[in-house]
Amino acid sequence: MTQRSKQFLIDDLSIQESWRLFKIMSEIVDGFENLSDIGPAVSLFGSARVKPEEPLYEKTVEISKKLSQAGYSVITGGGPGLMEAGNKGAFENGGESIGLHIHLPMEQHNNPYLHIRSDFRYFFIRKLMFIKYAMAYVALPGGYGTLDELAEALVLIQTHRIKPFPIILFGSEFWGGLVDWFKDQLVTNSFCHEDDLDLFKVTDDPDEVVSHIKKHVII
Repeated sequence: MTQRSKQFLIDDLSIQESWRLFKIMSEIVDGFENLSDIGPAVSLFGSARVKPEEPLYEKTVEISKKLSQAGYSVITGGGPGLMEAGNKGAFENGGESIGLHIHLPMEQHNNPYLHIRSDFRYFFIRKLMFIKYAMAYVALPGGYGTLDELAEALVLIQTHRIKPFPIILFGSEFWGGLVDWFKDQLVTNSFCHEDDLDLFKVTDDPDEVVSHIKKHVII
């Protein structure tokens, strides 16, 4: 490759990076505009693979319905599974239902229970919107995506980058092993303080989910 060809390649990559920055800025602005008028909201996270006939799906619908009745909007990833269940409970109860839809290689369709839908290509911008517009998090059983959202919130609260808000892990059987690992490995080895375990609450009761949020988030 000649020196001139190398310079053309460098210039081309620089242009691509500049356009990527514009795309990122545009996506942030679109997210702010789409979500700026929503009411006090709770973000629900969970697996996209749970089917409507499964008990956990129905439990999630119940949680969302109760949150809606308490006056909270519900934000999910806008996809199928427990995200759909979270939107469905709010939608059918007449509450505000929001979906933050992410474009994936394996195309993930949005669910039909949305009043507001905002689309994203960048995960970090989508996570920004979840954090910015949620007054509480409910983490339901899920995979890497759910763990990612949970860890993001815990780190930001632990490091005082955002104000503390309720984080609820729903399903003690699912989350119990992780919590035990936190105690046995993170706390025992001084990788986090024992007080950091107070940043979240584990429950199996939909009513306790709502009452815990209401106790900390007054609307």
